Amino acid sequence: MSEQEDQEAPKQFTFGTVGFDARFPNTNQTKHCFQSYIDYFRCIKAKGEDFVPCKQFWHAYQSLCPMEWVERWDEQRENGTFPAPI
Repeated sequence: MSEQEDQEAPKQFTFGTVGFDARFPNTNQTKHCFQSYIDYFRCIKAKGEDFVPCKQFWHAYQSLCPMEWVERWDEQRENGTFPAPI
C-alpha cells in the first residue's frame, strides 16, 4: 500500500443508541420516545439551545422515535396543536 492509501482509509463507523432509563423499563420505548421529545423542547425553551444537557434528550428522541413521528410533532408544534405542553 502506498502512503496515500494509508491516509485515505475509511473511518470506522460507531453505532450508538440511548442508554437505559429506569423510568421506561419495558422493551416498548414509545413513551420514552415521546417523553424525550417533550423534554428536549422544554429544556431548550428553559435553558436555550446551547445548554449541553439538553442534547441528551435530543439524542434519545433521535434514536428512539420514527422520523415520521418527529416530523408530524414538529408540524404540530409549529401550528400550536401539539398534544402536550412544552
